Order: sequence, then structure tokens, then C-alpha cells
Amino acid sequence: MPSIDDVTDAPDELSDERADELLEEADLVQDMMGEVCPYPQVEAKKGLQQIDSGDLLVQETDHVPCTENVPRAVGDDADAQVWRSGDAVYRIYLRKR
Repeated sequence: MPSIDDVTDAPDELSDERADELLEEADLVQDMMGEVCPYPQVEAKKGLQQIDSGDLLVQETDHVPCTENVPRAVGDDADAQVWRSGDAVYRIYLRKR
């Protein structure tokens, strides 16, 4: 039986502990709870313009497609990782290149 990883193009997932560590070091956090694509994609691009290379932008969302669409939208501008809480909360970590 195929897994979800066989049919999605999601970034690497983070452990709970590492996700919390990275959230504390974030340079910019965007609350995208209740928002749907393409708004989070647009805001991620704007957010990356506000931070320096090497800085970390974190988006919190409850919209599952964002975990694939946001990293795809920022393309080569950032390295992406995702954290899934298990209760419909997700964080997208974007480290600006």
C-alpha cells in the first residue's frame, strides 16, 4: 500500500523537539491559521524579502496544501522543512538562502 510520501512532494519533516527549537530562533513568524492558498504563498514571498540571508521565517497554518504549495512557491529562495502536530496544525520553516 502506498504511503502519503509516495504521492506528495512535501519537504522534510521535523521532530517535535527540533520544531520547537527552530520556532524560538525564528526571525519572522506568520500566522496563516484559517488562510488558504494562494495567500500564504504570497505572504511567504513578502516575508522572505523582509529578512536577511540565513534568517528563518516560520508560517503556522491549518491548511494542509500549504505544506507543499508554500515551499514550491518560494522555490530556490529558501530551504524548507515542515512540522506536523498531529492535530491539524502545521509549521513551514523557510531558511532564506
